[in-house]
Amino acid sequence: MTLSPFPMVVFDLDGTLVDTAPDLAAALNFVLDREGLRTVSLPTARSMIGAGVRRMIERGLEHDDHPATPDDITRMMGDFIDYYTAHIADASRPFEGLVEALDELAARGYRFAVCTNKLESLAKLLLDRLGLSSRFSAICGGDTFGVSKPDPAILQQTVARAGGSLRATIMVGDAGPDVGVARRAGIPVIGVTFGYTETPIAELKPDRVISHMRELPDSIAALQTPILNVTG
Repeated sequence: MTLSPFPMVVFDLDGTLVDTAPDLAAALNFVLDREGLRTVSLPTARSMIGAGVRRMIERGLEHDDHPATPDDITRMMGDFIDYYTAHIADASRPFEGLVEALDELAARGYRFAVCTNKLESLAKLLLDRLGLSSRFSAICGGDTFGVSKPDPAILQQTVARAGGSLRATIMVGDAGPDVGVARRAGIPVIGVTFGYTETPIAELKPDRVISHMRELPDSIAALQTPILNVTG
């Protein structure tokens, strides 16, 4: 009898593990206000999250039809990151039921990693502030490997850094980049309905859809291959 790799669950961060929209919206509005531009509502900001800081700022500028050079956006990114770092967990909180779901899955032998387009340093800082970092074998961001979701390399290398194997991994996310990265890496994906996406998650056709973290353990169990292989 031989043991296959331990089962692993890789999570997106913003809109999947943690409701970060209030603090991200505050940082975006800080930058927009400094530029003399219209700020955005929280529901509007939610639809701008998921592709990294630069893209969020670009979407904020598009909201006001304001042109900007790449250098302008880089400067605004610095302002955004400085403000967000100082306020990263003012209002951000884990989604209801997350801690209990992680406890249940850990008791079943699962390990966890984070694969996000957020900067790695910010992802680690946020999870540190929320007391969640120790639960994850790897926390990797859009700058960790020089690629971001949906490029499969970020997921493949996140799993490798966590000591896992893709053939025993499931992705959990809230938006197109998460479904896309899982499909390109050839692994199952669970979509959550409470995250940040302009396209409803069900329309992106993940393998399963959940509307509360309490549903996660059973959804994962239904997709996960057995961890024991009997040979000989």
